[in-house]
Amino acid sequence: MKLKGKKIAILVEDLYEDLELWYPYYRLLEEGAEVKLIGPEAKVYKSKHGYPAGADLSAAEAKADDFQGIVIPGGYAPDRLRRYPKILDLVREIFEKGGVVASICHGPWVLISANIMKGKKTAGFNSIKDDLINAGAIYLDKEVVVDNNLITSRTPQDLPAFLPAVIAALQNK
Repeated sequence: MKLKGKKIAILVEDLYEDLELWYPYYRLLEEGAEVKLIGPEAKVYKSKHGYPAGADLSAAEAKADDFQGIVIPGGYAPDRLRRYPKILDLVREIFEKGGVVASICHGPWVLISANIMKGKKTAGFNSIKDDLINAGAIYLDKEVVVDNNLITSRTPQDLPAFLPAVIAALQNK
């Protein structure tokens, strides 16, 4: 129970990538963390494959000070999530206070819109490589990239490297 007493947010929106939400959700629970799904609204969202995920809180209800970290799954959800100023504020505030910000696949789109990527080393799905570079990030084609409190990966196949890095970082928060 490496994360007992830690509270972690995971962002959710329609068309999220199933594995990139549920694998972190259950791994973080297994380590003793309290995990909250946060969406633009507190409602049920469906994955790319139709699997439901109910948001515990809306972004307007969530407070950055309540969380030691946040996970941003991929799929097409990040393109929707980046349209909500409250989501971007939450991500930016957790990042600025030194909380762990972990993002996989298309998730770094949210980081770009939260304006926290300039000068940061990052991974992400190869189709958003240009977006990351244009936002001032340093793109690395690696299974996991850790740049201080920012942790990123490329695809669901990287989850076995992504979660140990996330858990290790959260232990120090």
